[in-house]
Amino acid sequence: MTRPHVLVNVAMTADGKIDSAARRGAAISSAADKRRVDELRAGVDAVLVGGKTLLAESPKLTVRDSALRRARLERGLPENPMKVGVVSIADLDLEGDFVRAGPAERLVFTTRRTPPEQIVRLEKAGVQVFVSGGERVDLPEMLEILHRLGVRRLLVEGGGTLLAEFFRLGLVDELTIYLAPKIFGGASAPTPADGPGFAPEQAPRLTLVSVEKFDPEGGVLLHYTL
Repeated sequence: MTRPHVLVNVAMTADGKIDSAARRGAAISSAADKRRVDELRAGVDAVLVGGKTLLAESPKLTVRDSALRRARLERGLPENPMKVGVVSIADLDLEGDFVRAGPAERLVFTTRRTPPEQIVRLEKAGVQVFVSGGERVDLPEMLEILHRLGVRRLLVEGGGTLLAEFFRLGLVDELTIYLAPKIFGGASAPTPADGPGFAPEQAPRLTLVSVEKFDPEGGVLLHYTL
């Protein structure tokens, strides 16, 4: 399979949570980590999020820093990377930031569970829609399509259900984790790999590249390859 290089980036608390149990997008990253993520976005061809994040937060997924956007333009790249959403039923807010914030290409990969009339609405709003898979989006097929569209480096930002599937299918090349000095707790709070979990003998194996005390707040940056 020909696919992009996949970098997963997450911010999580010291007890392994990427959000609180309320699941309302609780702040985890420090100011320094937000700058780092902006640099990551500026260095890739596309940024991808899963359905829960897409529907609940409608994230911008754009590069914030104007100097980084100018540098992309000077390299002959679009001002922002392509924005990609993966969702079984694409009931997106057409006035949300995922659709409206830009300029950027917007792609949504969904399934036949999305009503045809909703696909038409998304396309009229300037979103490219790809129907793939049955009950869930076929991730390997999606990556092949992205590669054909010119995506060579893909940044995946969550959430936990999507990331677990990327890990299960062996589709991750790099993982960076900002570890915040916070404890959220909560048995139902999401983690970087939700879903049914892995049997110990099938657990994805990571190779540590670096550990860095990252900011004055006490955050730690971990970098792994797979």
